[in-house]
Amino acid sequence: MRYLLSSSCLVILLSCASVYKNLQPGKGSFSDLQKFKPAFSVALYKADVDVVGNHLSGLLLMKRMPDSSMRLVFSNEMGFKFFDFEFAKDGAFKVFSITPKMNKKAVIKTLRKDFELVLMENLDSAKMQVRTDSSLVYYTFPQTKGFYHYITNTRVDKLIRMERASKRKPVVQVIAQNYINGIPDTIGFTHTKFNFTIGLKRLER
Repeated sequence: MRYLLSSSCLVILLSCASVYKNLQPGKGSFSDLQKFKPAFSVALYKADVDVVGNHLSGLLLMKRMPDSSMRLVFSNEMGFKFFDFEFAKDGAFKVFSITPKMNKKAVIKTLRKDFELVLMENLDSAKMQVRTDSSLVYYTFPQTKGFYHYITNTRVDKLIRMERASKRKPVVQVIAQNYINGIPDTIGFTHTKFNFTIGLKRLER
């Protein structure tokens, strides 16, 4: 019994340990990070979304509007819209439409934060923190709740991944690969707390 109690305490302690605890203060500039900001004007992606047992597939259009807002429209091949979102230049967010299956506060909030992470807009350079380990550089931006991490190699010429995280561990990890004219060809979102994944593959260049 004593062994079982000790083992249980060890598991709890390990689960509470921060995966970021060994990071050390580092050096880096906001301009170094900005080169990874996607230069979306118009981009069309084949999209596959799995959320809590539901699979959706279709096309995701990302379009920069004349007022500098970003419009995201996810629809199936027949034109039925799963969602239609706007990210305004000042950081405001608007839902024009969303299918009833996805019309849940937690799902909308998750999608908003996931795409905010990728769009890399309205990041406050004055609040940026830079930390490193032996092979990676973490550009961190505190949010109202949690943090956005942009993780590069030490030469800062490759974006390894993006993370939306609590103090201790990632909530979602995102890869953006094969930039062509400033726009990633492939984007993948993987959530760590529940079954929610998004896969995007660009169709036109």
